[in-house]
This record gives sequence, C-alpha cells and structure tokens, in this order.
Amino acid sequence: MTRRIAWPVILYIAILVFTWGVSWPVYKFGLGYAPPILYAGIRTVLGGLLMAVIAFPRRNRLRWRTRWPIYIISSFFNVFLFFGLQAAGLVYLPSGMFSVLVYLEPVLVALLAWRWLGETLTPAKAVGLILGFLGVIACSFNRLPGTTSGLGIALGLAAATSWAIGTVYLKRVQAQVDLIWMVAIQCLIGGMAMIGTGSLVERWSDIHWTWPFLATVAFGMCFGVSTSWLIWFRLVQMGEVSRVAALTFLVPLIAVILSALFLHEAITVWLFAGLVLIAASIYLVNHAPHAHRAGTLPRTLG
Repeated sequence: MTRRIAWPVILYIAILVFTWGVSWPVYKFGLGYAPPILYAGIRTVLGGLLMAVIAFPRRNRLRWRTRWPIYIISSFFNVFLFFGLQAAGLVYLPSGMFSVLVYLEPVLVALLAWRWLGETLTPAKAVGLILGFLGVIACSFNRLPGTTSGLGIALGLAAATSWAIGTVYLKRVQAQVDLIWMVAIQCLIGGMAMIGTGSLVERWSDIHWTWPFLATVAFGMCFGVSTSWLIWFRLVQMGEVSRVAALTFLVPLIAVILSALFLHEAITVWLFAGLVLIAASIYLVNHAPHAHRAGTLPRTLG
C-alpha cells in the first residue's frame, strides 16, 4: 500500500520542489553577471548567515567542540562540492541537460542507502527510480543539445554523486546535530571555502554588481539556500532517504514548465511523457508492501 501523507508535508514538498525548480533558471541567469564559484560562494555564505541569525537563540545546541567533524564533512559534500560543481557545470551545459545529470542523485541515494543505511531496495523501488530518471530525461529532451561538453557532463555526474553522499551521510548523523545549526554552519563553511577557491581561480572584478544580479543573490540567500535546504534536511531526517530523494524528480519538471510559461519555450509531448513517468516513479518508490513498514514519508513535520 501507499501511505497517506499529511497535508502539511505535501505543502512543504510543494514549496521545496517549486523553489528548486525556479532556482535553475535563476542561477543560470545570475551566471551572466559573475564567475560561477564566487557567485555560488556569495549566495551560500549569505544564506548561512541568515540561518545563523535564526539559530542564534538556540546557540546551546550548536555543540561545535564535539560536533565539528560532522559539520565539516556535511559542508564538504552538501555545499562545497555540490554547489561548486553545480555552478561550474552550468557554464558548460544548458540548465536542462545539466539538471538531467544532477537528478541522477535519487538513484545514487537509493543505492548508497541500501548499502550504508540498510534500507530495502525492492524491485518496485528500483523500477520506480529508473522510471523517474527516464522521466527527467523526457522532460528535458527537447532542450538537450546535439553536442555536449565532456567537462560539463563530468561536473554534473560529480555534483549528483556528492549530493547523494551528503544526503545519506546526513541521515546517518541526524540525531547528533541540531537541524537549523546544521544548515547554517555547513553553508558558512562550504560557502567560505567556495569564496576562497573562487578568489584563487576567478576575479572579483568580473562580478557586475547590478540590481538583477543582486536579486538572484537575494533569492539564493533567502530561498534557494536557506529555506529550501532546511525543508530538505527535515524531510530527509523524518523519512526513508531514498523515498524522499525520489520526490526531487519533480524539480526538472517544474523548471521546464516555468521555462515554457515565462521564457516561451515549447511544451512538447516529451513533457507529458516525462510527467507520466515521474508520477509512476513516485508511486512505485513510495509503495510499501506492508502498512506497518518503517521508513515511509513522514505524516507531519511537527
């Protein structure tokens, strides 16, 4: 059977998927004003500062002296590698093509969770994950270029791998850290590392501090980094990680629909085919053979 999900959880999932779907074209637009690594670092540090301000009243839960290895490892995989590789990869590939590569992540998460967390990988779940990835490809099919950058493909696959490792690692250590401080600290550490790396290989003088650029930074700080990742970590914390990850197949679908609405890109039969495949994927991945089976999506976020 498929467990019924409470409306608050559905709302949070909708907010997350919509925010990440919007993020792809927003960040692609912002790259026209700044080098990729510095751009990613700036919005990530600002997002971390925002979360740190929110978390400050509960500063006793930070426990830096005993938990710093967890913060460092999570920062490395979830922020420094994932955000950095994502920003660099968008320079070499169209956002549609790159999103296909990044959203191999749910498949990798299922494999890693099976090996590292002991989660079951049923035939239905495996088929569902494959269908979801095929759905992502179908949604972006008309946007895939005839010739692609080998470096861009490598960056996309590396970003998917780092995100998958970071997600499964978070699931393993979730009981040892405060959720809000985890988002804040990893964004601060990972963001500063990206700014440091960007300062070595890029030039600050190449940043055009215009209002459109600042608007994309503000979006990333408030929504793309802080709010969305807080929701994402909370969902991962409460549900079976492979089931939660499968929901991210919806993000490229939202990105393509928004591009069609606001950038006047064509809505093709491939989009509808992708929708059907993604819907089938989410159903199969969240299909539990027993009602009492642990690890389904949470009923509430409270």
